[in-house]
Amino acid sequence: MSDDTLRYGERQILEARLEAVPNPAPERDYRIDLTCPEFTCLCPRSGFPDFATIHIAYVPDRTIVELKSLKLYINRFRNEYLFHEAAINRILDDLVALLDPRWIEVVGDFNVRGNIHTVITARHSRPGYVPPPPPPPGTTR
Repeated sequence: MSDDTLRYGERQILEARLEAVPNPAPERDYRIDLTCPEFTCLCPRSGFPDFATIHIAYVPDRTIVELKSLKLYINRFRNEYLFHEAAINRILDDLVALLDPRWIEVVGDFNVRGNIHTVITARHSRPGYVPPPPPPPGTTR
């Protein structure tokens, strides 16, 4: 498909770049929890699609992720051939490079395929930083 036949959403996804915006409360430790329930990538061995819910939790420093840019960035994975582990670690690395957060965790909860349910968790924190406790059981992630 050439650029002139792309629909506007396809063009936005193709051109997507993660963006940071100023943190409105950089003096405070607070946790941001984001859920992306429609993640898709392709298995590099079979080409079959893999589906997951991506959970991102982080304690920002000077910047936070702009949500529309995150949505478009996540959608860019839909045509990429990646193992689950590579996808989650790349998302973590890209967010760390963009935001330099105090602490961040990215969890990929992949749908069952071949009778196996896979959950990948990758974390990063600044040296010496004590991460916040997880949310109480029964609350939204």
